Amino acid sequence: MAETETTTEPLYDADILLWSEEQAELLRSRSANALDWDNLAEEIKDVGLSQLHAVMSHLRLALLHDLKAEAWPLSRDVPHWRAEARLHRDEALVRYSPSMAQRIDVEKLYRQARRGMPETMDGAKPLPVPDTCPVTLEELLSEGAE
Repeated sequence: MAETETTTEPLYDADILLWSEEQAELLRSRSANALDWDNLAEEIKDVGLSQLHAVMSHLRLALLHDLKAEAWPLSRDVPHWRAEARLHRDEALVRYSPSMAQRIDVEKLYRQARRGMPETMDGAKPLPVPDTCPVTLEELLSEGAE
């Protein structure tokens, strides 16, 4: 395993970006014996989880912005919230892959988004919003979702 010049700390711990570039080059050159197999396996696993977490984060934020627009429909910020919700749904769609569907709990994301809502906005209490998520994962990820 490669190490930094100034310390005996493994490169993986000292500089993950440099480590990843080095591992990619070793893979390209088919240098199997030089690869950091244990950390490489973990990083490959983490790539998928990272994408899944990114999709869930974008969906949660989309739901939060939609909830704010629904709870405070007269706010001057509604167009901004709707635009933010669309952008987050678009980002989720770009990163989404069908195998993620079974791991995304839309109801849980919705509950988290509800908990993230402010208690008041410009001094006004929110209008009631649904207790359960009114949309499906497919609807959240559809191109024309509002």
